[in-house]
Amino acid sequence: MTRDQIFEFFRRLAEDDPAPRTELEYGNAYQLVVAVALSAQATDVGVNKATRALFAKVETPQQMLALGEEGLKEHIKTIGLFNSKAKNVIALSRLLVEEYGGAVPATREDLVRLPGVGRKTANVVLNCWFGQETFAVDTHIFRVGNRTGLAKGKTPDHVEAKLERRVPQPFRLHAHHWLILHGRYVCKARTPECWRCKVADLCSFRKKVLAPPKGRAATGDASVD
Repeated sequence: MTRDQIFEFFRRLAEDDPAPRTELEYGNAYQLVVAVALSAQATDVGVNKATRALFAKVETPQQMLALGEEGLKEHIKTIGLFNSKAKNVIALSRLLVEEYGGAVPATREDLVRLPGVGRKTANVVLNCWFGQETFAVDTHIFRVGNRTGLAKGKTPDHVEAKLERRVPQPFRLHAHHWLILHGRYVCKARTPECWRCKVADLCSFRKKVLAPPKGRAATGDASVD
């Protein structure tokens, strides 16, 4: 994509959804860290179902430590890899209490020190809670970046670096949300719904699906691929 095409790409996504936000549910920075850590290889819908009751009881890392690993497992046992995730959440909660006074740090360097928190999770927290212009490259953004030609790369880090260089203002703050939602609901993995895509003419994907499969409404649906 050219610079002008990239600007128009985000302008259209912004016009359609001026204030996008993560679909994970949380009430404070700590709950956001936990929710994002739990969302690895899981859907936001599944995480939200598990954390509603959990977050009604647990708002701080101190409360999580009081709940304990076994108590946490009971809340998140419907989420994939819940055993290892519970272990990490307890460990990161302990580190927050012991080294950060129970507060969530506002730098990537500190966040990635937390067990179970990688660069992607750190970027989500920095963007959603601290309002920093970061690009958390998940499977949706990786696919959309490569498929559309917006930010081609062989690894998530490569795609992130391309987005850092190519996404213009005033779209940088919300860019990763627009891309995630676009990948989740329109530019799907198995069958991209190009027939209802607002940026299809800007996209370099050669195998565009310009008509819905038989039996599917032309307006598409909200199912997650």
